[in-house]
Amino acid sequence: MQVNGADKTSRSAAGKSGPEEKAKTEEAEASDTIFANDTASSSSSSSSYLGNLLVVPMDGSHWVGMKAIAQEMGRRGHRVTVVIPEVSIRMGPGKYYDTEIHPVPYDRAYIDSVASAHKDMMQKSSQSFMVRTKKRFSHILKVIDLIHGTAESLLFNDSLISHLAQQGFDAVLTDPMVPTGSLIARKLGIPTINLLRGIPFSLDVNSAGCPSPPSYVPRFFTGYSDKMSFKERVVNTLVTLLEPLLSRLLYWRFDQMAYQFLGEEVGVAEVLSDSAIWLLRIDLILEFPRPLMPNMVLVGGINCNVRNPLPEDLESWVSGEFGFVVFTLGTMVSDLPEEKTSIFLEAFRQIPQKVIWRYTGQVPDNVPENVKMMGWVPQNDLLAHPGARAFITHAGSHGIFEGLCHAVPMVMMPIGADQHHNAQRLADKGAGVVVDIFSITTESLLQGLNEVLHDVRYKEDVQKLSALHKDRPVEPLDLSVYWTEYVMRHKGAKHLKPAGIDLNWIQYFCLDVIALLASVVLLFGILIVKCMKLCFRKLNPRSSCYKKKAE
Repeated sequence: MQVNGADKTSRSAAGKSGPEEKAKTEEAEASDTIFANDTASSSSSSSSYLGNLLVVPMDGSHWVGMKAIAQEMGRRGHRVTVVIPEVSIRMGPGKYYDTEIHPVPYDRAYIDSVASAHKDMMQKSSQSFMVRTKKRFSHILKVIDLIHGTAESLLFNDSLISHLAQQGFDAVLTDPMVPTGSLIARKLGIPTINLLRGIPFSLDVNSAGCPSPPSYVPRFFTGYSDKMSFKERVVNTLVTLLEPLLSRLLYWRFDQMAYQFLGEEVGVAEVLSDSAIWLLRIDLILEFPRPLMPNMVLVGGINCNVRNPLPEDLESWVSGEFGFVVFTLGTMVSDLPEEKTSIFLEAFRQIPQKVIWRYTGQVPDNVPENVKMMGWVPQNDLLAHPGARAFITHAGSHGIFEGLCHAVPMVMMPIGADQHHNAQRLADKGAGVVVDIFSITTESLLQGLNEVLHDVRYKEDVQKLSALHKDRPVEPLDLSVYWTEYVMRHKGAKHLKPAGIDLNWIQYFCLDVIALLASVVLLFGILIVKCMKLCFRKLNPRSSCYKKKAE
């Protein structure tokens, strides 16, 4: 276990080499500068109270929003401690927080092999659909093993957990997609603030006790809208009924970890139901209106206003009559197969705009003069520049909000996870076009680029969405910090949690009440029928005579 502060940022980076590590270091340094100079969230702590916050983040792009809050909390005077593995994709030290580093059972080469699988899946192949599906499933299993290995190395590090228990933390900020932080919070007996895009199979919604009627709340991967036909409602309802089972299957290893780590018969769903606040990185301009609980706060676009002016050399390069295009495919895809790279370069050669491409692979020899390949790019700063004309993105949640905040039309190339959903929602709103990266050609890429560059409808529509998104009383980062401080000050937010969390499904849907009322109505109906029969016999003596004759 190591404790690192801001003074060790440069030293930790100095011992690493390679374009990806250099890019990671540049990103960390730029982020620290951003928070030192940022004026968008310049207010001090909302009260004189200064607390002690533990941050247990998830790696990859999930770290972006988490780091924004950790940095801002530290800048406002709170003591912030971030727990990170010794080998990670993006996470590292920062200026306004300390780090607790724990060992993991893998090395940098293993992480690189997991990341490179995305590149392999994009290569043209004559293999059958079953073989490609098997490879993709194998990659998913490798990612899941990586997540579980990281979680176990932290949860069962007795010395580290004991050390954390002695620090007197007021709350835990975590991403419950990987519920490690939630388990630690329960172990330490402190409240949890969740920052997330969502959890598969509505585990977050169900754990928060939030109503989610299948009649007009479409399930995530169905592709339905909130106005469903009868057939779609049937399918949506069946998916809803299957969600609890699917979430148990997805998190069964974490359920086992919860039992071993906490020493009590609880699962992940029950642990998450203890959460004080849910900070959701979404915005209803891109989602369908749906019920939300009082402890669910929308903070989509949390990182958009955290930006700096461009460096002088980059500023001079992007300046020009035709503007420029920003091209990034997220944390996990910074390199492409040779044939894919050639397709993009050939398309870029045929447009007058300059292109800034985040690329960490071997730079080809035939790069056009209007293309600049960089190991790391200040994506948000570039999109905020008035010369940005288009954004080629994988449609990750952070990227689409940055494009939306700065009203830049997008060419979206979803790869997996929530990206297909994000891309389709933006395309439906007119903010961009979707291009299949797995079957992309120079012609299809040029067609998509020319549409968003030259059809004014895309610019007008994304400007309208941007205006709606930014028209709010409080910036998402300030709102996130406020609720984090709120939980720390009041040791939780139990008064915001619904009682429905503690009800079983029979009580929740009032099936016992319905059964009682149905029984009463049935009994009352039987009594009425009996009374009517008796009255009929009394009022109709002929029926009695017929009955006697028959006897």
